[in-house]
Amino acid sequence: MTKTMNYSGKKKNLILILLLLPTLLFAAKKEMIVIIDPGHGGKDVGALHGSIYEKDVVLNIGLKLGKYINEQLPDVKVVYTRNTDVFVPLHQRAAIANKHKADLFISLHANYCGTPSITGTETFILGLHRSQENLDVAKKENSVILFEEDHSERYEGFDPNSSESYIMFEFIQDEFLRQSAQFADQVQDQFRTRIGRNDRGVKQAGFLVLRQTGMPSVLIESGFLSNSTEAKYLDSRNGQDYIASAIFRAFSDYKKGFDSKSGFNIDEKAETEVKAEERTEIEEKTSPEVKTEVVPPPAISQTAQTPKEQDTYFSLQLAATLKDIKTIPANFKGLSGISSRKVGNVFKYYIGKETKYEKIEALKKEVCKKYPDAFIVAFRNGQQITVKDALKFLENK
Repeated sequence: MTKTMNYSGKKKNLILILLLLPTLLFAAKKEMIVIIDPGHGGKDVGALHGSIYEKDVVLNIGLKLGKYINEQLPDVKVVYTRNTDVFVPLHQRAAIANKHKADLFISLHANYCGTPSITGTETFILGLHRSQENLDVAKKENSVILFEEDHSERYEGFDPNSSESYIMFEFIQDEFLRQSAQFADQVQDQFRTRIGRNDRGVKQAGFLVLRQTGMPSVLIESGFLSNSTEAKYLDSRNGQDYIASAIFRAFSDYKKGFDSKSGFNIDEKAETEVKAEERTEIEEKTSPEVKTEVVPPPAISQTAQTPKEQDTYFSLQLAATLKDIKTIPANFKGLSGISSRKVGNVFKYYIGKETKYEKIEALKKEVCKKYPDAFIVAFRNGQQITVKDALKFLENK
């Protein structure tokens, strides 16, 4: 009799757990946080066409976008960098996104150029400009820092109007570049196929606001205020509705991929504490078809100097991020022997330490299979120097 009751009680408990399981799983899912960043504002009107101000156009689009998300995607938290006509410095916009540990940053803008016939939308991700046209757009949007009294000190002497200042973007390997490009593609696809805008494509340029955010980030140029017809479209209710709805649909598609990867709320701090060996073992057990290959660190030749003696050497820079990443193989596509150093507010990650340039070139060929954007850097006495200077020193040694 007692055994029957115990069995019955266990059975009831099991049924209760099974009934509650969907609710528990739903509660455990990670809440997605998106930052909507209407550019300019307050004393900074942005581009203008007569009485049409960029700051007003993008604020209206941003508020509509946020409304669509709140109404149709209740599991997403929307945070605005501004929801009224106020001036918000670039560094504060990025700080808001980083503070909320956002999953996506969407900066909204309207374009302007000296050729009134040009029309269309384009979405930018972080990177070094590949054309004068892209540089001009970056200069226009970055010039907002000139409204900040301490801009020279805060942005470490960055001059938005100087081409030389943009060289620094060549050395930023954004860990979120792939996700940023994916969302940017989805935005442009919606602009082209759903609302019939001229698609000017996904581009790269050096935007300060994107550089300082620690998440996938895009800057959307929703059209040209320098074109009279497009300016009127952007200023109209229908135009703003269409632009906002296109971005919303792109975001909805992007979110599906986010949900499939997130699944459960993982304690990131606890995860990074897992030892490299344990992490690799777990991945091999749970993913038998896609195992993480642990690549041994490059062998040091018999003639190579020890680290203490090796005062001038070459390495490969793999990435640069705004947050510290544990240097374990699981975080670097299976590569081991990763080192890191903090330069200003940026964490940089390297592999290899060679005194022979041909050896670092050989390593680069292998590493680029996993990190196509990896590039050679040089150090002397612990300080980074140019590769050219390192070669000269080693030749004369």
